[in-house]
Amino acid sequence: MTEDLLFLMESFSLEFLTELTRLFQKCRTSGSVFITLKKYDGRTKPVPRKGHVESFEPADNKCLLRATDGKKKISTVAYSNLLRANMDGLKKKDKKSKNKKSKATQ
Repeated sequence: MTEDLLFLMESFSLEFLTELTRLFQKCRTSGSVFITLKKYDGRTKPVPRKGHVESFEPADNKCLLRATDGKKKISTVAYSNLLRANMDGLKKKDKKSKNKKSKATQ
């Protein structure tokens, strides 16, 4: 990538983090901030349901980050490798088995 593009992506990320900090501070006393993360392939138009679908392979794996407090929405795109490298402290959630019956149903 060119240096200009990297600088542009960094400035967008800094802008996003600044706005996210403001959302957290605003909702600290009351309210919630919802953050969503999903895979982003760079498409700006939806995939057609029928017909010929072009094979589209993104050059880099990216993630779309969105945050909202119900009134204000912010979003940015980040590289998934960067996110994966810096989120190593997260713990996996224990999945509850569907086969186990609770004490109330027994």
